[in-house]
Amino acid sequence: MADRTGLDEATLERVVRAFYAAARQDPLLGPLFARVGDWEAHIARIVAFWSSVVLLSGRYHGNPAAAHLPLGLQPQHFARWLELFERTARAACRPEGAALLADRARRIARSLALGVAARQGERPPRRIARARPAPPASS
Repeated sequence: MADRTGLDEATLERVVRAFYAAARQDPLLGPLFARVGDWEAHIARIVAFWSSVVLLSGRYHGNPAAAHLPLGLQPQHFARWLELFERTARAACRPEGAALLADRARRIARSLALGVAARQGERPPRRIARARPAPPASS
């Protein structure tokens, strides 16, 4: 996998750290992360999650849906998360790795949005707004 996408544990950790650095400063997402007390433990858990998702490492053991339910997430939160995450992945990864992370992120956001809406007794959003693709990097 790493040969084709450039994704490995170190790259995933760089993406996760860069994403949270941006998300914590974001006016919409930042307040959601104010509850996190131990950032190093949180980063390690999210890196393990992404390692399981894209490297199939099996390192993550948890329930993402249950973790996100009490946050009061709305469709705009998922859209902004995707925008920042995709931007971060494009900046930190080879195009193939960024594309894989973006694809998995969209699937995860859709699944979480459906779960949150169902638990709140609401109709799920028809789709999660996607961030616009960045223009190709110039050489």
